Amino acid sequence: MSIASPTQSKLGMVFRVTSGNFLEMFDFFLFGFYATYIAKTFFPAENEFASLMLTFGTFGAGFIMRPVGAIVLGAYIDKVGRRLGLITTLVIMGMGTVLIAFVPGYATIGLFAPLLVLIGRLLQGFSAGVELGGVSVYLSEMAPPGQKGYYVSWQSASQQVAIIVAAIIGYVLSLTLAHDVIAAWGWRIPFFIGCMIIPFIFMIRRSLQETDVFLARKHRPSAGEIFGSIVRNWGIVLAGMMLVVMTTVSFYLITVYTPTFGRSVLKLSVTDSLVVTFFVGVSNLFWLPVMGALSDRVGRKPLLLGFTILTILTAYPVMAWLVNVPTFEKMLVAELWLSFLYGSYNGAMVVALTEVMPIDVRTSGFSLAYSLATALFGGFTPAVSTYLIKVTGNNGAPGLWMSFAAVCGLIGTLVLYRSSAVAKREQMSLSA
Repeated sequence: MSIASPTQSKLGMVFRVTSGNFLEMFDFFLFGFYATYIAKTFFPAENEFASLMLTFGTFGAGFIMRPVGAIVLGAYIDKVGRRLGLITTLVIMGMGTVLIAFVPGYATIGLFAPLLVLIGRLLQGFSAGVELGGVSVYLSEMAPPGQKGYYVSWQSASQQVAIIVAAIIGYVLSLTLAHDVIAAWGWRIPFFIGCMIIPFIFMIRRSLQETDVFLARKHRPSAGEIFGSIVRNWGIVLAGMMLVVMTTVSFYLITVYTPTFGRSVLKLSVTDSLVVTFFVGVSNLFWLPVMGALSDRVGRKPLLLGFTILTILTAYPVMAWLVNVPTFEKMLVAELWLSFLYGSYNGAMVVALTEVMPIDVRTSGFSLAYSLATALFGGFTPAVSTYLIKVTGNNGAPGLWMSFAAVCGLIGTLVLYRSSAVAKREQMSLSA
């Protein structure tokens, strides 16, 4: 019998632990891409803008539950272990996915339709509140010495695979089904596919092993102790939240919102928007591990500072250039540039967030910071972008939102790395 090498074993663990991230982003992207169809199915209104805003509001409502999930499930994972916690989050996430996929439309069950969709989104948000943190901490704790940035970057990279797969499915559907058919029921097909892969992901996650770092801890803090530690470290959590704002806003802008932006604002075809989204996913998948590995060599701070400043200087000008006589080629170039900014920043940011959190609240602290940023800023990016365009009459206004997010990231970086304790933890991580 052959024995797997340590490298093969670690790669297998990366695949198993990030599979849930794939499912989460697969469903989140589908909700954003098919927003116009979901709006007509569950939120019919005479005003298309109002209908779309209700849909994006429901999309964003899932993010409001993230901080709750971060605190409740984060404390649970910090107490019982990474493996069992990640299995629990997958079960809750799967329940929300199934609910959204099978709920009849407003014409069939009336107000129960949007209510059940909202409940599905809240379940997904509750689970996702700790999914990213649990996966990131797991990858950080199982990474070989000096490679934490590279390994943790696969948390975000797995989401890009979901974007790519969802874009391919959407592209195939646009070629094989008529627009009216997609609007009536065809948009549900990708959600059904998501439901079908839940049992497979559950099986492979059951084979996860607990991390040695967690097993080595002699004291398992109670929920009260974890909550108390979070309160004492509120400054780090708040600064960590500022760090994440840049990531979560830019990600949802260039992925979830892109298809709707291309179709509704730029008036490009569905196919054009899907192709651009596909290449954005490929670009993100490339830059995330590359920059994660680079952060292992040069440190997190230089990349965080450099790419927040570059985003502040270029995000709006690029969007303004795009919306002035938009074409498929210009949209592709603009989105790939924003993808470069996002992937380069996030490749260093996620591992940085695992390092700045005290070890006893690593999962809950990471998850709370990430969830607050997503709930208050990133999750509402499609709605904010739609609103900004409406009130300003400027189709490039989403670039201002991304620039604002970059300012938040810059402030978070400066505050966190001013702390000698944080700098010391990062240095220990790089040399470990």
